Amino acid sequence: MQNHQKIQMLIEQLNKVVIGQEHVVKAMIIALLTDGHVLLEGLPGTAKTRAVKSLANALGLAFSRIQFTPDMLPSDITGSQNFDKHSGDLVFQTGPIFNCMVLADEINRAPAKVQAALLEAMAEGTVSAGGESMLLPEPFMVLATQNPVEQEGTYPLPEAQLDRFLMKVNVDYPDIEAEKAIIRLVREEAIGTALDEQASGSPLSLDASMISEAKTLVRQIHVSEAVEQYIADLVTATRYGSSCSAWIAVGASPRASIALDKCARANAWLEGRDYVTPDDVRLVALPVLGHRIMLSYDAISEEISQHDVVTRLLCDIHLT
Repeated sequence: MQNHQKIQMLIEQLNKVVIGQEHVVKAMIIALLTDGHVLLEGLPGTAKTRAVKSLANALGLAFSRIQFTPDMLPSDITGSQNFDKHSGDLVFQTGPIFNCMVLADEINRAPAKVQAALLEAMAEGTVSAGGESMLLPEPFMVLATQNPVEQEGTYPLPEAQLDRFLMKVNVDYPDIEAEKAIIRLVREEAIGTALDEQASGSPLSLDASMISEAKTLVRQIHVSEAVEQYIADLVTATRYGSSCSAWIAVGASPRASIALDKCARANAWLEGRDYVTPDDVRLVALPVLGHRIMLSYDAISEEISQHDVVTRLLCDIHLT
């Protein structure tokens, strides 16, 4: 229970410094507990970077921020071999990917080779250079951001690469009450009285070993055969035989089933249960399934979104 209480405290503290984005905070925690990576999509100024930095600070994890640009090279992320004039040998200088928490800012501004280098590290947990394979730190988590509006000079992530992200979370504008709270928070930060000081890692004493223990507990959450069937029915409905078939060009891969299972178990654990319910699956279905569905021309012409498709499927598919 100690781990569960500290994770809940972490969520509460993050919600105090990332105002009006509770769903973003919860998604990041679920990804942390399931060794996943998150793609945050939202307009500038919606606290995407702040959310990631606050999580890293609260956990006391090594953090790096990579600003993606069109002229980047893969070595700018992974590192490169440099000549050491003292030893006369080539020495590998690690890049910013060798941190526990990596913010990939505006990932869609980098060319394909750079995106591939990052996504390979995400999938394998290693970086290959000079004929050697080097392990990335544990825990390791990538949180990537992209702007849904400004598309000039960008390289949109292909569907196969999007599939590597456990979840894609839409970061919307806060409501009016949250907007006023943000104004007050920034004013307090300017005079040094902000609650953001409470988001440091020391008060929580939540280290890497405790995160590892929490991950183990999440893996032990029970999933009944009926819930497994529900997950499988949802995912296969994106491929054929559903009321949304005309809207879907390509359905979700088996990675979607695995991600739904992992995220539902993490949500159940956060809610204090040792078993998964259909509600756990439904709560994580939108961020898990949405980016894994390729829309048909009919859907695009009718202005149907992935959100609309998943919402329809959740209405159509029931627990058997």
